[in-house]
Amino acid sequence: MKKITEFSVVPVLPEKLAVLRELACNLYWDWNYDIIDLFRRMDSELWESTRHNPVMMLATVSQETLNALAGDDGFLSQLEGVKSKLDEYLGDQKTWFRKNHGQDSGLQAAYFSAEFGITECLPIYSGGLGILAGDHLKSASDLGVPLVGMGLMYQHGYFRQYLNIDGYQQEAYIENDPFKMPVQLVKDNKNQPLIISVEFPGREVKARIWKTQVGRVPLYLLDTNIPENNPNDRQITYQLYGGDKEMRIQQEILIGIGGVRALDALGIEPSVFHMNEGHAAFLGLERIRRIMEKGKLSFDQARMAVRGGGVFTTHTPVPAGIDMFEPALIERYFAQYMEYFGLSKKGFLALGRRNPENDLEPFNMVYLAFRLSSCYNGVSRLHAQVSRSMWQGGWPGVPLDDIPITHITNGVHIHSWISHDVKALYDRYLGHRWRENPTDTSAWEKVEQIPVDELWNTHERRRERLVAFARRRLKRQLTDRGASHQEIEVADEVLDSQALTIGFARRFATYKRATLLLKDLDRFKKILTDKDRPVQIIFAGKAHPKDEEGKALIRQIVHFSTDPEVRRRVVFLENYDMIVSRYMVGGVDIWLNTPRRPMEASGTSGMKIVGNGGLNLSILDGWWCEGYEMDQNVGWAIGMGEDYEDLALQDEVEANALYNLLENEVVPSFYSRGEDGLPRRWVSKMKASISKLTPMFNTHRMVQEYLERFYLKADAHSRVMAEKGYQRSVALAAWRDKVKTEWKSVSIEKVEADITREYPVGTEMLVTATLRLGALEPGDVAVEVYYGPVNHRREITEAFTVAMEHKGVDQNGLHTFAGPVKCAQSGQHGYTVRVLPSHPDMVHPYELRVILWQ
Repeated sequence: MKKITEFSVVPVLPEKLAVLRELACNLYWDWNYDIIDLFRRMDSELWESTRHNPVMMLATVSQETLNALAGDDGFLSQLEGVKSKLDEYLGDQKTWFRKNHGQDSGLQAAYFSAEFGITECLPIYSGGLGILAGDHLKSASDLGVPLVGMGLMYQHGYFRQYLNIDGYQQEAYIENDPFKMPVQLVKDNKNQPLIISVEFPGREVKARIWKTQVGRVPLYLLDTNIPENNPNDRQITYQLYGGDKEMRIQQEILIGIGGVRALDALGIEPSVFHMNEGHAAFLGLERIRRIMEKGKLSFDQARMAVRGGGVFTTHTPVPAGIDMFEPALIERYFAQYMEYFGLSKKGFLALGRRNPENDLEPFNMVYLAFRLSSCYNGVSRLHAQVSRSMWQGGWPGVPLDDIPITHITNGVHIHSWISHDVKALYDRYLGHRWRENPTDTSAWEKVEQIPVDELWNTHERRRERLVAFARRRLKRQLTDRGASHQEIEVADEVLDSQALTIGFARRFATYKRATLLLKDLDRFKKILTDKDRPVQIIFAGKAHPKDEEGKALIRQIVHFSTDPEVRRRVVFLENYDMIVSRYMVGGVDIWLNTPRRPMEASGTSGMKIVGNGGLNLSILDGWWCEGYEMDQNVGWAIGMGEDYEDLALQDEVEANALYNLLENEVVPSFYSRGEDGLPRRWVSKMKASISKLTPMFNTHRMVQEYLERFYLKADAHSRVMAEKGYQRSVALAAWRDKVKTEWKSVSIEKVEADITREYPVGTEMLVTATLRLGALEPGDVAVEVYYGPVNHRREITEAFTVAMEHKGVDQNGLHTFAGPVKCAQSGQHGYTVRVLPSHPDMVHPYELRVILWQ
């Protein structure tokens, strides 16, 4: 193969237009319509053909156009205005973080994710996980939270979807050219690309670093597609979620270990490391290695320093979605780490196993993340319950409700997802507080002041634009698919801009049940084709390339859409991405969500329609359990949150419930019009949904929660454990060794309480316990009364705990502890006593995996 030397050709921007490059390279434009409008003004057709990519625009726009714009006073005035807004945004010293946590300015968080969905022209995302990550960075920027992002620069990202003539999904992989994207190559002080390296079996893999600026937040992306690597290693960042298990472990080593090394090379020293799912969990191992080297510590001592600064968010409600690797693969890639850590193969593998003694158990990235973090959460209240049940085995002997997995419910970055038309309406009637503080409920209460006709007319305009967009896309799809001229002509007539429009767009996994509406075709057709009250539905979404069942669902919907009776009422839009999503969430009346409960971790797509005035019609799963609970006037719930063992029965019952809601509530409400033609009952629900749900289900609230509940705590713990040469980390490791050695000597000899009498509500029952502690001190343990109401199986429900105080020790070494149980409610109650290790520097009392019950 011929040697090719690459070089770059950049556009010659007139001096007056030089700031366009700065505007293009800061993704702040993605949620600032004024900047988008500026680029559209340059060349609207080019803006669309480049998939809203201002960097590619500047590389391809004609020199004549640039020269003409340099002499256009109106354009220059607009350019000056948007540049001034960007400077004001970046220079603002009165951000939420500074106003509320200025004293914590030493905090630096790093957010690791396998994918980031920030804007359509940076396609390094596949779905909800990536969109959530992108929205996290955007809100962190708006709030002024000191945070950096770390991910991978994929050559192909996720696939582009297209359907063949039979409606079967095909995949095309379009190459990403980072030199034509809003990213910049990071260079060293010699103006050469900054390169980091990671040890792989028998070789080193090198990666360059790309940077994109997301408002105030930098996002760094690692890329192995460089000449220094062999052809196979250049493919590591070839494709998002592509390849086999070996490719997956290589990607996860790169993002975890390589990500930590990249931050070090950049001079960034985070005190908090947030893992968005388990893909980056190997980062904890690299942090341990670095602290061992820096502080001359043992593995256990360094691990104590690392745990406190780790934050882990799990998004997966099913074990099948977790990355697990065979022991032989782990041994091959981490032999050097095992040797450096001084751990046996079994000891190393124990970090990623539920049962460290099971030599056949694979290495689980979620267990690794748990073991190297101090804060863990699911992404909705229900998902946290599911997660506690899924991962209970990692905390043997701990009651389900005490498993230390909490929840921080997901949100969406509303400035990115609310349409420009609706934003203008809010500015008129809500002022600017909704922009500055989207969590301010008092600002959203003013939605009631918006005249019914203005809100409805604005929404109808968005629906009209969605219909026009869908027709254009469908026509292009049919042309590309080789459809007949007659079929293509029909595309101009599909959908009705005045009809009730339902949207269903998400990943086509079987548990999401995209075809639930097709359970009774005759009944569904009747709903769709009612001449007086027509209903239409727009589907979109991708199936994983290896998911044949998901592809079959798409094919079933496409076939249904060609039925002559409904062909103008049902549309499937190919290649669901952020462009399609923005049109859909801005224009549909109803967002349909039909997952098999409780398999939807959160589901943020339904949140995106809320600020646009759409209403949710959903199974009570994920976030909707919390949303619908706030006010039942904000949308509709399918079912009452039941769980089923018979899945066929569940489908039948919930399909009927869905049809009933459409026939008896949703459709009549939409078409119930007054003399002025306005659906006032429907608009009332729109206003309730906007005012109640928008201030809660947004990423500003979510990031504030992460900061105040996790980041500040992790930052403080990380700093304390590093003080005086990691003195407290060393002490904690020694204490843990002592407790693990002596725990077998701990026993509960006797527990006493007066249970012969009845206790009136408001009184207390004194419980005493006599313990042997062996060589442990009373301060090494926490002795607790565990009590609460009992059910018919004599199990404690809604348990409470009360700490028991040490009262003394007798000559035989028996320690007495006592504590009062408050009798707060009547009924039958039960209690027991438990003993846990206790140390002020432990991240939680269950981390040693030992607990003693009466």
